[in-house]
Amino acid sequence: MVVDLGYGDAGKGTVVDWLCATRPVHTVVRFNGGAQAAHNVVRPDGRHHTFAQFGAGTFHPGVRTHLSRHVVVDPLALAAEADHLAVVGVPDAFDRLTVDGAALLATPYHRAANRARETARGADRHGSCGQGVGETVSYGLAHPDEAPRVADCRSPEVLRRRLTALRDRLTAELGPLDAPPVADCLPAYRAFAERVAIVDGSWLAGALRAGPCVFEGAQGVLLDEWHGFHPYTTWSTTTFANAESLLAEAGLGGSALRIGVLRTVTTRHGPGPLVTEDPSLPLADPHNATNPWQGSFRFGHFDAVAHAYALAVSGGVDGLALTHLDLAERGLDLRICRRYDGLDRLLPGPAGDLDRQAALTARLLRARPHYDAGPANWPEAVGEALGAPVLLTSHGPTSADKEVRKEGHLINAWCRGRAPS
Repeated sequence: MVVDLGYGDAGKGTVVDWLCATRPVHTVVRFNGGAQAAHNVVRPDGRHHTFAQFGAGTFHPGVRTHLSRHVVVDPLALAAEADHLAVVGVPDAFDRLTVDGAALLATPYHRAANRARETARGADRHGSCGQGVGETVSYGLAHPDEAPRVADCRSPEVLRRRLTALRDRLTAELGPLDAPPVADCLPAYRAFAERVAIVDGSWLAGALRAGPCVFEGAQGVLLDEWHGFHPYTTWSTTTFANAESLLAEAGLGGSALRIGVLRTVTTRHGPGPLVTEDPSLPLADPHNATNPWQGSFRFGHFDAVAHAYALAVSGGVDGLALTHLDLAERGLDLRICRRYDGLDRLLPGPAGDLDRQAALTARLLRARPHYDAGPANWPEAVGEALGAPVLLTSHGPTSADKEVRKEGHLINAWCRGRAPS
């Protein structure tokens, strides 16, 4: 199970790609998020793809993707993603895709409503990706028996009725939406149903027993819907919880290696707390540019306080993957923040207490970091600061740039197909 212990963009995709390169993997299971995910994978031959809904192991022949019921599925975005994969040499992505029919269906109406709400916030934007994922989840919670789901794509009349009700409700609330008529959407969804294997919840148990699987998380724990810094969060559970529930349902609870991914710098895309932000850092990310919805891509020094909090609310990890070590090796003045002035740690609270999380957000927006100098050995320093060993390091964007540390016996055991001891 691979989870980002920051605000996202730490390198989950490149870690999943490496895992699929080291051992024949049957399926990459997506267990949260939706089309707003952006997991960049660069192959050693230079090919690049930003994985949104397909698993980040898709470059490897035969590796399947399963979108579980916890994923918000956008068939139109999937089609565009499959087109780009075909351009970079992967023509069979749809052939290797299964989708749980119970997953919520993201539509142009959700996307238009999402963008209308975010625009109306003006200077108080939350940093939405503008893909309608949160809107889809919100509508599903409000109308659980009427929200469009993937399985509805096989029943045109059911889907027509649900899309019409969705459009009418959102239009009544927000005014005219920048979205096509329902009749124009239906053929695309029908084509999706004819092209993709739509399965029920029992399919995953068979896949888990057929071969090794990698559970690929989206976004980051510090954006979690219940434990993140409200309101600058996502409508998604970004911890290991969804993956653990899927494994438990398959009778395999507790059987997975838990990997947390971190950068040597702490980053954030869009507004919200980033205590260690330092605009003077001479950094840029070619795969994370400023965009109209999220805003700027921000850089800060390594925030061990925030990442320790992410570890705590996630229930801990077996080990860490530390990426972007090439930045530290360039001689940049990168530091570690082990405490804030007047605050040594952030304490997790009960899930669902958003007033508490909003108060924590307000405190973080006022917090000031206290820095230690950049360490000579980043993996050891990060492991010591967080109380979890760094098992894997990444010194560049490709799988060839990854190194298993001597502490990485758990990953080595997984790569050899042995049960970790």
